[in-house]
Amino acid sequence: MGLGRRVFEFCMSAAAAHAKWDYEVSMSIVRDKKRFLWVLAGILPILAVTFLEAGDFIGAKTAYGPAFYSTKIFVVSIAIGLAAGLITGCIGAGGGFIITPALMAAGVKGILAVGTDLFHIFAKAIMGTTIHKKLGNVSVKLAVAFLVGSTFGAVIGGAINKALYDFNPLLSEAFISLIYAVLLGFLGTYSLIDFLKSRKEPDSGDVHGGSSGEAPGITIKVQGFNLPPMIKFDEDYVPGGRSISGVIVALGGVIVGIMAAIMGVGGGFITFPMFVYIFGVSSMTTVGTDILQIIFTAGFAAVTQYAIYGYVFYTLAMGMLLGSLIGIQVGALTTTVVKSAHIRGFYAISILAGFINRVATLPKKFTELEVINLPKSVNSAIELVGNIVFWVVVGFFALWVFGKFFGNLKRFTGEKA
Repeated sequence: MGLGRRVFEFCMSAAAAHAKWDYEVSMSIVRDKKRFLWVLAGILPILAVTFLEAGDFIGAKTAYGPAFYSTKIFVVSIAIGLAAGLITGCIGAGGGFIITPALMAAGVKGILAVGTDLFHIFAKAIMGTTIHKKLGNVSVKLAVAFLVGSTFGAVIGGAINKALYDFNPLLSEAFISLIYAVLLGFLGTYSLIDFLKSRKEPDSGDVHGGSSGEAPGITIKVQGFNLPPMIKFDEDYVPGGRSISGVIVALGGVIVGIMAAIMGVGGGFITFPMFVYIFGVSSMTTVGTDILQIIFTAGFAAVTQYAIYGYVFYTLAMGMLLGSLIGIQVGALTTTVVKSAHIRGFYAISILAGFINRVATLPKKFTELEVINLPKSVNSAIELVGNIVFWVVVGFFALWVFGKFFGNLKRFTGEKA
């Protein structure tokens, strides 16, 4: 339980760091009129065609993806982005974890959902990044070593997904669902335990469930591993600076790249704790390097591993971007008027709902792959229950947040005034 708890805190601090980045980027887009107009310029034509009920705005039903457009799927993409934004803004973690599972639950093929999520992250990073303000905190040597590894990892992860899809699309769906089921099951279980414990404790205001803690002993061992080329960093924060092997940094990048390309999460959710708790890099240097990593890793994986093969659904990406911009702002305001224990509870339930949804698809996939043998009616019933549980929980959470938001609208407008 001790190891599992430490892994959970690692993942939660990672998710919180990525959520902070997501919030800053989203607010940068909204507050900058030019950037926001660029978003609208990309979305308004899609909305116009939506009202005309055009069926093949981007691609066609015979497209390789297939990435054909419909009013229903575009509206669903906005709802998914909105839900992810609400979770990110309100809870401060985990919103990005539900996008790929939600797209798959809406009927989008797994490999297409991963590619689209990566492109959505890349587009948001490019349009709203604050990299020009953070460049002074970037260690170029660390960034280069890490990006060499993450680029290689993205190629590996993309190759795995494409190979599985080319061999058997059902195997690809089962693989992505299984990866998410394991991740969401782990996070959901520990989040629920954390929520149940928090009910017995005073409300501290910490909604992330993690612990900042001190850097573990592994940092000393990692920095003491003398394998050229050695990279010096943090000279401005520590007398003489610190040093670490570029090979280790690159290997960390490989792990992040693989996870980003397989899951479609951009890799940012694990870069921050990896740099701080394992590599021993200061948080100031990590922030700038993490921003660079997200842009290049997500961009490289989205374009070279998915987009050129037809695995990016651009219409969905724009819909998710629009929804998330709204959701993050609403969620961030709402978190100021609700108890953190309630937020923890909703987070745990939302993540577990995503876990149930992905697990519920596995019997059907494994039956079609002839791994197990269950009646078609049983598989369909299990999958239907998983979908109902997921959408009901996410929908209820969204209604609850909006209810709190509109119920305190006068207070929010008064604070702004």
